[in-house]
Amino acid sequence: MLTANGFEEAFIGIGIQFNKEVAVYNRDKCIEILSKDMTFDEAEEFFEFNVTGAYVGEETPVFVTVKNPPLC
Repeated sequence: MLTANGFEEAFIGIGIQFNKEVAVYNRDKCIEILSKDMTFDEAEEFFEFNVTGAYVGEETPVFVTVKNPPLC
């Protein structure tokens, strides 16, 4: 399983994809981490191009947008 360097705080779990375990990260938290060194817009653009746009094989991590369930 490959992990994304520098995004340890954004790691939320392990997913199964075609019988392989992949690391799962919170997309918004990743951008928040990048925003410490650049503007939000720069961080978002960098993330989309360099992180989610990078395929590193079958074990490429997954980045999800976490939506809160409605309160009952």
